[in-house]
Amino acid sequence: MVVLADRTPHALIAGGGLIGLLTARELRARGFDVTVVERGACGREASWAGGGILSPLHPWRFPDAVNALAAHSQSVWPRFAATLRERTGIDPEYRPGGMIVIDGDDPIEVGAWAERHRVAATPLVRDQVIAMVAGLQPPAGHSWLLPDIASIRNPRLLRALVALVVGEGVALREHTPITGIAHADGRVVGLDTTAGRIGADAVVICAGAWSSGLLTGLGAEPPGIRPVRGQMLAFGAPPGLLERIVLTETHYLIPRADGTILAGSTVEDAGFDGRPTDAGRAELFDAATRLLPALAESPVLAHWAGLRPGSDDGIPTIAPHPALTGLWINAGHFRNGIVTAPASAELAADQVAGRPPALDPAPYLWPPAAGTGPTRAAG
Repeated sequence: MVVLADRTPHALIAGGGLIGLLTARELRARGFDVTVVERGACGREASWAGGGILSPLHPWRFPDAVNALAAHSQSVWPRFAATLRERTGIDPEYRPGGMIVIDGDDPIEVGAWAERHRVAATPLVRDQVIAMVAGLQPPAGHSWLLPDIASIRNPRLLRALVALVVGEGVALREHTPITGIAHADGRVVGLDTTAGRIGADAVVICAGAWSSGLLTGLGAEPPGIRPVRGQMLAFGAPPGLLERIVLTETHYLIPRADGTILAGSTVEDAGFDGRPTDAGRAELFDAATRLLPALAESPVLAHWAGLRPGSDDGIPTIAPHPALTGLWINAGHFRNGIVTAPASAELAADQVAGRPPALDPAPYLWPPAAGTGPTRAAG
């Protein structure tokens, strides 16, 4: 908690992706002066590269801690997307329409999850899936329609968010690599960067896959956050070919308003190598065209990759540092950064500002509180 009676407290956010920018915005709303320090351009790493599905993939496989963040965020996204569009003129393309999930999971387990979390989930047989999506060739398995799931267009979302936070008074220090966390007498005093030291009363690490590297040697074992490469393809399909997200056991298709269809994604341990590969392209192309054969007639518009902040249990760390006062972390969201970002940012900002949080912080502590760990790891 940071409380200063004689001046406005200054917070530094290490990392300018979606998590960092939203955390900056929340702290700004709580009365802080806020500066985002980003080694490259804001909004250009995993936040930009993702597909924008506003749900955990196969949400019943995730621990309640992830679903709690997702549910809170899902209630925020519609009005926040409207705010972005109205205040910046950039439409992030919030697109409701639902998601069809095709997998081999136990229908009883899925139904129990839906009832417990009060989520609409309609079981489907294969013929119903084919009738809902013309030309789709779904693999065998149980299918579900989650009608309330939406998507958002990541690059437009990030452009709009950068414009919004700057307009609200958040300062951006882009192309400023961080070289260390400055501290004295058990308290953080700022960030050391290639441009010199930037002083602050609070520092929040929101550096995605790079977060653990910034936290080494600070008196506590960093959370086990590691880079996990994900590759994507974009097909230039005619508008209307696909209207809903379709998720199989390992891949998905996401429609955009202009007809573009994203095909994702790979899950690769490749260190910090963020380059797309021929093997990844072939995997995604084959999976997409098997599922929706008409895509074979559509041109591939783009092929790219991003580095997700992977964690062993899928639960992010949103917590104060165990050893240094004034240092917090909001990182480790793996494949769920987009859907959980609003709730994660609110929880982090409440902790820094010393406000009672809307969500129980125990599952996201560093280390987690006893009894709040995952019930089932998912990816």
